[in-house]
Amino acid sequence: MEVDCLIIGGGPAGLTAAIYLGRFRRTVILVDSGESRAAWIPVTHNLPGFTEGISGKNLLDRMRTQSDMYGTKRLTGTVKPLTKPDDAFRAAVGNRVVRAKRVLLATGGLDIEPQIPGIRQAVKDGLIRYCPICDAFEAAGKRVALVAYGQCRIKEALLLRGYTADLTVLTLGQEMHISPGEQQVLSDAGIGIIQDPISRFSRHGEAVAVWPNDSGPPHLFDVLYSALGTNVRSELATGLGAQCDEDGALIVDRHQRTSVVGLFAAGDVVHGLSQVSIAAAHAAIAATAMNAELPPLLFHPDEGA
Repeated sequence: MEVDCLIIGGGPAGLTAAIYLGRFRRTVILVDSGESRAAWIPVTHNLPGFTEGISGKNLLDRMRTQSDMYGTKRLTGTVKPLTKPDDAFRAAVGNRVVRAKRVLLATGGLDIEPQIPGIRQAVKDGLIRYCPICDAFEAAGKRVALVAYGQCRIKEALLLRGYTADLTVLTLGQEMHISPGEQQVLSDAGIGIIQDPISRFSRHGEAVAVWPNDSGPPHLFDVLYSALGTNVRSELATGLGAQCDEDGALIVDRHQRTSVVGLFAAGDVVHGLSQVSIAAAHAAIAATAMNAELPPLLFHPDEGA
């Protein structure tokens, strides 16, 4: 099948682009693997317009419905591989082949999970969160822990310190690669550090219990964040020669164009602030540029709206 635009990724970026391109009256296929990080959001209160908050799943459901209104065809699966044998792209999705003049990569990234048994269930149960920018406001004045080791996110710790006086960094027994000066910054801010290995997390009433490997009592917190970084899913683009930074995030211009002609990128696969609103803005810019690069459409009265 051949379309004007192929969107790879069914999160906020991909769905925003589908809405825009559908309203531009372009033919669009969106491939969704069902692994959007947005689906894990229990509730967000910092998305403009949703004064009561909205869950990631509900938001994605609404966006899918909206994109369907404008003719987007959605395929469930993954693209393997993405090639550009001529002036169009070729994407294999299961036993289907899609040809597209323009492609938007909106595959995002996956949070690096702490190496603790049952971590996936802990995230589903809301025991562990990943985005203090999204919801630290709701944690103000509470007991907060931040899982951080390796290249410790000092700025993320200081961001959280702006919401609570009771903040502890958990290294899970791993080494922290920070300088003495950075160590002093944490100490001066009153941020504690627990370097014990941790065997598990569990619910303890309204609190989160963090159990050390030894037989000691658990550490109790009201909110637990993880700051171990993100694995950017940019392989489809880099496989075509797209430029990326040292973390794998794609390098784009002000119109979200990658270094591969006709290939655009939006959302967490691009270096920048990991936020739904940013992903949507990237997608709006990319979709508008994609439409402008395609041959103009001529409206005929017998087509209808």
